[in-house]
Amino acid sequence: MALQDPPSASKCVVITGASGLLGRAVSQTFSSAGWRTVGLAFSRAHLHPNLVKLDITDKVAFENLIQREKPDVIVHCAAEKDPDAAASKPEETKRLNVDATQDLAECARRHGIFLIYISTDYVFDGESPPYKEDAVPHPLNKYGESKLAGEQAVLEVNPDGAAVLRISVLYGAVEKLSESAITVLFEKVQDPSKPAVISNYERRYPTHAKDIAAGILVLAEARLKSDAVKGIYHHSTAECLTKYEMVRQMAAVLGPSWTLNHIKADSEKPTSGAARPFDAQLSCERLQQLGAPPCVSFADGIREVLLPFARSQLTGFFC
Repeated sequence: MALQDPPSASKCVVITGASGLLGRAVSQTFSSAGWRTVGLAFSRAHLHPNLVKLDITDKVAFENLIQREKPDVIVHCAAEKDPDAAASKPEETKRLNVDATQDLAECARRHGIFLIYISTDYVFDGESPPYKEDAVPHPLNKYGESKLAGEQAVLEVNPDGAAVLRISVLYGAVEKLSESAITVLFEKVQDPSKPAVISNYERRYPTHAKDIAAGILVLAEARLKSDAVKGIYHHSTAECLTKYEMVRQMAAVLGPSWTLNHIKADSEKPTSGAARPFDAQLSCERLQQLGAPPCVSFADGIREVLLPFARSQLTGFFC
């Protein structure tokens, strides 16, 4: 059964990857704005009974759903997002990030549905920030290559009826700390008995999933008013932090019981795992011109996100 607004809702959105961190935020944001939301999930659908279980690599099943729901907009959040997994499983990554994306774009074009494809700042090499929407991509890893190939498929298939939205690394209301590359860092803060080393090298722009969802809603509603809304957009916080700086802020906003004496900063370039861009800051002018709201500060956003996990460890510390 789909997560839906009341039947009177006049606008409908289909969201792929709706069980994920961003997909959940998008579903909530659109639903709160009066849209009828149809959320899709597959491997984690059993954890979210309000979502439709559907494998988006099955284009016949997806076509049938689109014919039934008749959405105004499709927000394509589903993807293999882990750069290391993308490197180790290139065929599976291509099937989801590229092939399924092309099928969705073709389906959207046939039915005249606006498609918003969620991409990444990892399409850039991080050598010449900030990157405007028309900057030439140069991905450093298989994940970035697959997302760039997805972008190209979307814009080639449906150049007048689709938008690519590149975003930066996300955090938000996670179901578990490991769900986000940002919140997973808090696991190292939680256990002072285990010495840890955290990168203080690459520059990141940690953005709350709710802020990205708000930008996606702005993009969707702007398209309903004007066919000129299409092409490439960016959305991200402008706040720049290394992983080590994020951890310092986590400890600072959660109170004096959280110390970092067991954590050391590593300012050297990482030598393991898939290559990451050094600084892939996104210039977000196009979406800001449409009215995208500003992003929450990392200190405020991460405190809200981590409090439930901190409380479970320090019962009674927070009032």
